[in-house]
Amino acid sequence: MTNQEHGVPADPADPRSAQLAARLAEVDRRIADATTAAGRSSKPNLIVVTKFHPAADVVRLAALGVRDVGENRDQEAAAKAAEVGDPRVRWHFIGQLQSNKAKSVVKYASSVQSVDRIQLVDALGKAVARHMDTSGRAELDCFIQVSLEDDAGDHRGGARPADVMSLADRIEGQAGLRLAGLMAVAPLGGDPGSAFEKLAGISEELRVVHPGATAISAGMSQDLEAAIKFGATHLRIGSDILGSRPAVG
Repeated sequence: MTNQEHGVPADPADPRSAQLAARLAEVDRRIADATTAAGRSSKPNLIVVTKFHPAADVVRLAALGVRDVGENRDQEAAAKAAEVGDPRVRWHFIGQLQSNKAKSVVKYASSVQSVDRIQLVDALGKAVARHMDTSGRAELDCFIQVSLEDDAGDHRGGARPADVMSLADRIEGQAGLRLAGLMAVAPLGGDPGSAFEKLAGISEELRVVHPGATAISAGMSQDLEAAIKFGATHLRIGSDILGSRPAVG
C-alpha cells in the first residue's frame, strides 16, 4: 500500500504548491494506471527525488502528504534534512556513497539505496551502531544497488549480480542494518522492461536465502510503468514532480 496521502488542497497563495500538487496528481494517476495494468492490488511507494531543489519544496511536499524523499549527495541532504526538521519526512539516500560519509548519512537517512560494496556495509554498520547507542535511532534499511549493465560498476553504478548474495549476507550480519532488498537504474539507451525483468529474477533468487528482502526500488519518471510491471515496490520520481533542476546564480 502506498504511504502517500495526496489530495491535500494546495495553498492558493503559493503557486509552487499548486504546481507540485498538480504534478503529484498526474504521477499518482500514472502509477495507479500502471498498477492496474500489471494486475497488482497495491501501488508501490513513491519516493520523491528532491536533489538540487530547495528545502522549501520538501516542506511543500510534506504539506501535500509526501512522506518519502530521496537525495543523492550527503552534503546537500544533511543540510536540507536539518532545515526541514519534519519528523514525518523519511530521507532516502540514493546516490553513490563514499564510506567516509557513513557517519553523516546515518544521522538523517532511514535508508541507503546504493549499497554496492563490502567496505560500505561495514562503515554503515559501525556508524549506525554508534548512532543507535547515542540517539536511539531505528535500524537502517539497506538496498543493494545492482548494475544491470554488462560492464558492472561503470556508468550508473552498482554491484555485479554475482556479488549480491555476499553483500546481502554481510548486511544481515551487521547489527543495526536491515536488508530491505534491491535497487537498480535501467541502463542508458536500453530497454527498461528487459532490465527490470532481470532485476526481478535477481530479487527472486535473493529471497530464497533472505525471505525478508522483498523490496525492489526501480523506476524513475521515464520508466515507472516498466518498473511496476516487473514488481517494483518503490519508485524514485524527480523531474516529473519537481521539474528541471533550478538555475544556479
